[in-house]
Amino acid sequence: MEIIRFLIDLALNLDQHIGTLVEMFGGWTYVILFVALLLETWLVFLPSRTLLFATGTFAAAQGVLNPFLLVLVYSLAAFLGDTINYWIGAFIGPRAFTGKYKYLKKEYLDQTRDFYDKHGGKTLLVARYIPVIKTFAPVLAGIGGWSYARYVMYNIGGVLFWVSVFLFGGYFFGSIPIVKDNFDIVMIIVIGLYILLMAVEFLRSRREKKSAAAA
Repeated sequence: MEIIRFLIDLALNLDQHIGTLVEMFGGWTYVILFVALLLETWLVFLPSRTLLFATGTFAAAQGVLNPFLLVLVYSLAAFLGDTINYWIGAFIGPRAFTGKYKYLKKEYLDQTRDFYDKHGGKTLLVARYIPVIKTFAPVLAGIGGWSYARYVMYNIGGVLFWVSVFLFGGYFFGSIPIVKDNFDIVMIIVIGLYILLMAVEFLRSRREKKSAAAA
């Protein structure tokens, strides 16, 4: 029973047990962290931002983990997870929106495609910083039929920037109490700015439609 509790706590609070992983598995810790972030791509309740930040802080304090290797490991994991989600969306999209299901109308598919044609790039870049939404954004990109080549371009850039921001944020600033203690506040500000930008975009789009209809 104690082992089960430990494993559950390890899965849900992996960011708090990085030192334990290094002691137990040594170099294999990189593989474990790769799998953890890959799973987090699908399982929204697992940590990601805090894991990156905590890993960076640990790497700076202990000098055991290589931060540049961590960027590579985490970036590959996030890219692979998002790519799988994209192809899941691309596979189920044309098959689900055939008119057979009441709540999956073709007009919704068309609206998704129109949205990604207009806002797909910035949606993928910003959504990565928002829990839950970042998991479904690649799926919706696939459902919307967004070009895979275009998707890969935004995904690679977004993943590298996301991983670098949080990992090196922890590496350089994780030991500063005010940064560590107010990490969630920073994320709330980021999410708030995203919502504000989306609201402005929505209102602008509505205004343009009304102007076009009046004309």
